[in-house]
Amino acid sequence: MKKTIRLFLPVILMGIIAIVGAGSVSAMTLQEGAEAAKCDGCPADLFGDTGIFKQVTNVILYIVGIIAVIMLIIGGIRYVVSGGDSKKVTDAKNTILYAIIGLVIAFLAFAIVNFVISALPSSTNPAKAEEETALLLQNTQG
Repeated sequence: MKKTIRLFLPVILMGIIAIVGAGSVSAMTLQEGAEAAKCDGCPADLFGDTGIFKQVTNVILYIVGIIAVIMLIIGGIRYVVSGGDSKKVTDAKNTILYAIIGLVIAFLAFAIVNFVISALPSSTNPAKAEEETALLLQNTQG
């Protein structure tokens, strides 16, 4: 019995602390909590021209583009130093081909992501988002 109490005592104490602490935490709203976690100078919106989603996708697409250009250069170097060996020439041509395909896909992805993001409402404020959606619908109809 004593061993059981000793095992459950920390659980009981943590429960009491959680119940007492929940009263002070519940006074903070979800929006206040999100604003408290946001750093100074960080974008407030997920979407839009300065949104986090656009910034992250642009960085990823730039990295993919840089890798594709590097692979294009490597394929060119492999082609030049192949020395006429048909296997090496074929490998170098495949590297160049896949690098060009990668560049095209990166450019298309960049264009598609920017188009979709510009079509979405940029604000997390529901009233402002409704206003932007109404404006967008009005512009597409007239």
